[in-house]
Amino acid sequence: MTDQPTPAAASPAGVPTGLTASSTAATGAAADGNGGIAESVRAELVSLRESIDNIDAAVVHMLAERFKATQRVGRLKAEHKLPPADPARERAQITRLRELAAGAHLDPVFAEKFLNFIIAEVIRHHEAIAQS
Repeated sequence: MTDQPTPAAASPAGVPTGLTASSTAATGAAADGNGGIAESVRAELVSLRESIDNIDAAVVHMLAERFKATQRVGRLKAEHKLPPADPARERAQITRLRELAAGAHLDPVFAEKFLNFIIAEVIRHHEAIAQS
């Protein structure tokens, strides 16, 4: 085993699966007596990181689908001369997402910041559509 990182493997979907054996050895946690990480710890890290990578891929795909829908909303708004932003809808969505986050044991403040970021991007898209 070397101290040089090796490329991460890819899942069947082409998503990196996370930590490789030689890259984990450099962290120094749960040493196996040979200066590396115990094999059981390494295996668990790889498994957990593969799950995280799969979730990240799903998040990206879900965001892509969400933005496809918001693009359609933007075109509809532009066709009917509606404003790009809908503050009442945005407030309702933030309230709804905060409640969902709390129920899922996710920090509602983080969820609100995340949704505000998405809303700002959607409005920017809607403004661009309206100007085109």
